[in-house]
Amino acid sequence: MKPILTALALIALLAGCTGGTAPHTPEPPPAAEASSPLGNPFSEPRSGLGAPLIIDRTDLRYGTTVHFNRVPSRQELYDLSDYPALAHIVIALPQWPNAYANLEELDHVPEEADVVVILPGYPPTREASAAWNLVNARVRLVVVVRTPPPNGAVIQDLNTMRALERVVAEIDPPDRSGFELLQRPLSFRVVRE
Repeated sequence: MKPILTALALIALLAGCTGGTAPHTPEPPPAAEASSPLGNPFSEPRSGLGAPLIIDRTDLRYGTTVHFNRVPSRQELYDLSDYPALAHIVIALPQWPNAYANLEELDHVPEEADVVVILPGYPPTREASAAWNLVNARVRLVVVVRTPPPNGAVIQDLNTMRALERVVAEIDPPDRSGFELLQRPLSFRVVRE
């Protein structure tokens, strides 16, 4: 009988300790954009493409994604090793870097992470597109364009970029004209406001 009373006393003590805490009041969610109840992950709040949400259905690992709107410094890349399960570094640049010297820091990306870089428009020069072939990190490039290519030389420059994963054309209505020689996947995105 004594063990049962001891067990009941222990349960009563535990129930008493937990009963005195204040109930958790949920905080209201941040205000979403008016155009969508969930907001727009590709919104352009201040400059460029913002911090787009990257979802890869084939990536089933647990991981952390860190966003930048510029090429991070060597120290910032080193500090990322403190994040648990670092998987992706997403960089949405407002413009194309002109030379490899602007990308050199990416050679110091932690080994466990890959880099997804989102670039606006077409490469301004052949040197700007060739610079990405000199980066020694796992880089996946996505180029977002809003017009058909100005000429075939631009498409040739894109085709020589080893890290180019996809071109996304924001053209309404979607039209493949000018992209026929592109040797990478082409997607269309239509934005309605």
